[in-house]
Amino acid sequence: MHRPLRQFSRRFVSSLLLAGGALALSSLAQAQPAPAQPSAAEMVEMLKTQPAPAAAAAAPAVHTRSLRNLSVESTAAPSAPPPPAARPQLALDIQFDFDSARVRPESQPVLDHLAQALQSPELAQARFAVEGHTDAKGGDAYNLRLSQSRADAVRDYLALHGVAVQRLTPIGKGATDPANTADAFSAENRRVRVVNLE
Repeated sequence: MHRPLRQFSRRFVSSLLLAGGALALSSLAQAQPAPAQPSAAEMVEMLKTQPAPAAAAAAPAVHTRSLRNLSVESTAAPSAPPPPAARPQLALDIQFDFDSARVRPESQPVLDHLAQALQSPELAQARFAVEGHTDAKGGDAYNLRLSQSRADAVRDYLALHGVAVQRLTPIGKGATDPANTADAFSAENRRVRVVNLE
């Protein structure tokens, strides 16, 4: 075989192997499952209010000692009240069409689970904030409008699936409260958070 033909054959085989490897990697990337979203039962557990912790032990008794007409009382300093518990909340990765508030079909099962959870006996009387969040791409005013539109879209979807609309308060947060504070442009900042207001 001539040397140029041999070099061509090696290059051809190498490029085929590289192309095959890239195709295999591409197939693997596409085969990766989407991150698991919680079931309706798991959402109920995340969103229901937990019972308040037991009250602090009663204050110690007052001790009185009498010395001729003088009384001395000693009491322990009152304990500080416990910090307020964080409200139960759930962050969901809801996909929307680009630059739009239209919920993508792949996010509808997650919202179906949320609708089921909000109608469960444990949550049926509670009110919820539906917060829309964006990443930092775009201006502040634009992100605020887009996040409000997306929060409205989620509220409307839940209302169409049986959740009383008066229990849902949509709030656009824009990029003001990122999930990933280290990267304001991270995809995880584009989310919908549901917060129990009770």
